[in-house]
Amino acid sequence: MSSDPFDFKKRVVRSSFRMFFGTLYFRIKRRILWILQRSNFAKNKSLEDYPYKIFEHKSPLLRKLKDVEMILQYNKIKNLEIASLCLNGLIIEPGKVFSFWRLVGKPTASRGFLPGMQLRNGGFLAKTGGGLCQMTNLIYWMTLHSPLTVVERWRHSFDVFPDSNRTLPFGSGATCAYNYIDLQIRNDTKAEYQLKVWLEGDFLKGEWRTNLPGPFSYTVYESKHQFRTEPWGGYTRRNEIRRKIFENETLVEDEFITENIAWVMYNPILPK
Repeated sequence: MSSDPFDFKKRVVRSSFRMFFGTLYFRIKRRILWILQRSNFAKNKSLEDYPYKIFEHKSPLLRKLKDVEMILQYNKIKNLEIASLCLNGLIIEPGKVFSFWRLVGKPTASRGFLPGMQLRNGGFLAKTGGGLCQMTNLIYWMTLHSPLTVVERWRHSFDVFPDSNRTLPFGSGATCAYNYIDLQIRNDTKAEYQLKVWLEGDFLKGEWRTNLPGPFSYTVYESKHQFRTEPWGGYTRRNEIRRKIFENETLVEDEFITENIAWVMYNPILPK
């Protein structure tokens, strides 16, 4: 029997009843874990930049997506502004853990969050706080170029839109949903790491900085990329994310990071 859960069956669309109570259960469970493990989480900030920049990245704030109203993307910008204020300058001391949702908190209208686009079950809807996965995507991608350890990351289960000017490998992001689908990163080094995130012009920008220099650099890439026709008539998209670790420009390891599998919600065999 195949161990691949995507083989020989269609995706399961869960009922709204099951979605509601399943989400409630996992949210309560997450809150209990936050209480029990509260001393493990990073919370201190410094707005003074640490001296050594490990990696920086930026992503465009606006994209033209089929059937998506632009107002949802303009609202997303406001949501990202609020989240950046919660995160910018965070210090992760040795042994501490970054938790996206523990720092950002619940995205509610009373806090200023607006309806943005949120992906769900292969489609999208407008939901308060939607669009924050652009922030987790950015932070995850930057973290892959650092010695920090990703302890929780959730992949996107659906490939909803065809690639449009893609610059990063498919599956190199991290989805999020309050509060049980989180991005968590642990500092297993002896240095302190500082997260910088802000909006500037047409971009969301970010940096990982540190107080001590390190000898390593990283190149992240994909391998085994493919669209696969499934027996039930649809397509899945698959790849592996890997990274090369260099010490003083000498390759020391070619490391497997993760495997991605997503249901494709469009026809990948498109005419030129």
